[in-house]
Amino acid sequence: MPTTRSTVDRPLTPAGERLLGVATELFYERGIHAVGVEQIAEVAGTTKKTLYDQFRSKDRLVAAYLGRRAERWRAFCLGFLDEHAPEPGTGRVLAVYDALEQWHAGNERGCAFVNAWAELGGTDHPGCEVVRADKRWMRELFKRLVGDTPAADARTLGGQLHLLYEGALVVSTAGGHAAAIEEARVAAARLLR
Repeated sequence: MPTTRSTVDRPLTPAGERLLGVATELFYERGIHAVGVEQIAEVAGTTKKTLYDQFRSKDRLVAAYLGRRAERWRAFCLGFLDEHAPEPGTGRVLAVYDALEQWHAGNERGCAFVNAWAELGGTDHPGCEVVRADKRWMRELFKRLVGDTPAADARTLGGQLHLLYEGALVVSTAGGHAAAIEEARVAAARLLR
């Protein structure tokens, strides 16, 4: 998955970090197309020139935003698993849903990647590959975790559990169903039996 550093080809300056921080907040809260580079630069206390010097384009800033978001989610998820379900097995698989529920509580607009795909999908925007990479990472995480259980076909079951996870993300926000993540966890537990 592209990281923030590889997305911008070099380490960010303090102004670049401010720009990325502001963009991360505004893109998530308002949407990618609704936020312009002028607004980002103004809120970050920089100029558009600084933004373009750091990121080259709004598209690359969007990809950096998504990359940073992916890094934060992965660190949170893996840290959550290590803290709440350190031993391999079914409990560790199910803890992914618990991590999602906790993360989701502070992210009322739902999945940043689903939201970004709704705006960018079907284009050659560099953010699309970041979204796809995050979804691949989650699918592979489920497959790896299921591989540490007695389940017979970890690849297939991991893929199915990932579908439950993704469905819960969408249904909990766009569907307005607050219990979707818990219901997905219950279904996952049944599949793992």
